[in-house]
Amino acid sequence: MRIGLLVSFHGIEGVEKGFADLESYGFDNCQLCCWQPELWTDENADAVKASAARHGVTISAFWCGWEGPAVWNFYDGPLTLGLLPEEYRAMRVQNLCDGADFAKKLGVTDVITHMGFIPENPNDPAFEPMCDAIRTVALHCRDNGQYLLFETGQETPVAMLRCFETVGTGNLGVNLDTANLILYGKANPIDALDVFGRYVRNLHMKDGLYPENGHDLGHETPLGEGKVDFPRLLRGLKKLGYDSWLTIEREISGPQQIADIKAAKIYLEEILSSMEQEDALC
Repeated sequence: MRIGLLVSFHGIEGVEKGFADLESYGFDNCQLCCWQPELWTDENADAVKASAARHGVTISAFWCGWEGPAVWNFYDGPLTLGLLPEEYRAMRVQNLCDGADFAKKLGVTDVITHMGFIPENPNDPAFEPMCDAIRTVALHCRDNGQYLLFETGQETPVAMLRCFETVGTGNLGVNLDTANLILYGKANPIDALDVFGRYVRNLHMKDGLYPENGHDLGHETPLGEGKVDFPRLLRGLKKLGYDSWLTIEREISGPQQIADIKAAKIYLEEILSSMEQEDALC
């Protein structure tokens, strides 16, 4: 498994610095995240590829944002996030298709996004239209030779699996954000592997605590200080045959973010080393 980092793209100078920092921290891969469709140009694609090559960085996936409001709580979230709100759906379908085309120019096959609060009830009248919208994006990705990955959090694992089955395009996958399932109070990431583990293609290595009220998400923590049991999680992934990307995400800013990222890298390397030693003894 390869440990990497999430890098945000707000412009070429910023992404150049992001890749340089990533290299200096000892990483060689990242997810590239961008919420600004105006940046998804041919010129920027060429510049990003050149910068990644200079710093020896592999872009494992493109995290594709969308336009319009986004409120990250339990009350306004269903009204604003992803492809669930009907008033933003067509615009965001286009955003995701455009983002997939930008990722193709980068040579990236995995496109990730938050789909929004997938209805838990399959008879909810919003469920089928949301699946239809996802299918449109997934087919576009399939034509590009790409996978469309759902970032976990806003839905239960079963609701996500049901959506996969309903969309039925064969190119859907999971970006398992290990903390989000906890922050949203939807599941434990280890148990969730029983439901959708075979679909996992990338991860956000993140930790956190369960919600303390019915309005707000739980609190994110540094790796090893929240509810995620990373040794069990990584062993569970290995049993499923997963041997790919582990992308660190720390959603704070400033010097503490850098310190937490460096500590997370060491923490994960120690777990992986312990797993290798255990395998050698078997």
